[in-house]
Amino acid sequence: MATVETARALSQLPGVDVIGVAGRHRRGSTPLVSPLIDVRHLRLPRPALYEAWHRFSWPAVEPAVGKVDVVWASAMVAPPRRSPMVATVHDVAFLDHPEWSSKRGQSFFPRAFEVVAERADRVVCPSHQAADDCVRHGIDAERIRVIPWGVDVVHPTPAEIDQVRAKLDLPERFVVWVGTVEPRKNLETLVAAMKGVDCPLVVVGPEGWVTEADVFAPLGTRVHQLGRVDEGTRNAVIAAADVLAMPSWVEGFGLPVLEAMALGTAVVTSRGTAQAELASGVGWAAPADDVGAWTEVLNDVLADDDARRLAERVGMERAANFTWADTARSYRDVFADAAA
Repeated sequence: MATVETARALSQLPGVDVIGVAGRHRRGSTPLVSPLIDVRHLRLPRPALYEAWHRFSWPAVEPAVGKVDVVWASAMVAPPRRSPMVATVHDVAFLDHPEWSSKRGQSFFPRAFEVVAERADRVVCPSHQAADDCVRHGIDAERIRVIPWGVDVVHPTPAEIDQVRAKLDLPERFVVWVGTVEPRKNLETLVAAMKGVDCPLVVVGPEGWVTEADVFAPLGTRVHQLGRVDEGTRNAVIAAADVLAMPSWVEGFGLPVLEAMALGTAVVTSRGTAQAELASGVGWAAPADDVGAWTEVLNDVLADDDARRLAERVGMERAANFTWADTARSYRDVFADAAA
């Protein structure tokens, strides 16, 4: 999502030509990129291509795209270095807590990080927290740049929110969580905290590698699991919520937090994380491992309408400063720096 939006915004900047490189896809399958971006395909399918890049430093991208000024490894998958390279590292949770990753992730991402550290002239992180983590794992601070992601949500009208409420049978008041169900999201803390909150929990997003029923079962009928929904429905659910709760142990940025701020929904996050960095001064935070603190802060936010509405207004003002155009311009500057 963030990579696609950044690439799309880059392609609209004057003087920037963006060419995508992808592995071989099945007929009828295309990468999720803007139609404005030309995508060239290498002969290997994606899994084999990534392994060949990292293990054998082959094949190069230049034969497919011609001479380039900079190669952007947008998802920490670094091709052979034939040109200046900029790599994006979203987070390093796979190094600090490999048990949170899938089996594939446990084997792939540590090696990918090593390759990025070896090959990239500049490393971009979406938050200062992610940048500090990269430094802690051996990347020189001088090579790192922090560029936050943007946000571009379509605000649903009151009528559209009412339609979604009726269609999904949403409660009048509720706390919402958005994301893919996986261990680092710390849903056990949220579920335990919600037992002491007189308000239902609405869950939006696909199942990852944790069984949803096991995680949410303690809440019984007080949890509404919507699964994956379209973007318009997702925005309407977030806008309808009283609070977005994001108790993740770690995030590289926390895009749902920024989206909630943009939609005028109060936010509670985990203290000391990138998402708390994002919502500093406009949201609430609690220690990720303190169930009692989460219960207390959620009850406080739900009970104080004036404070919540002030935070919602200030959050919208803050979110307005995060645009994909600004993200793209900052990346363009880093590309120029690397090329020089």
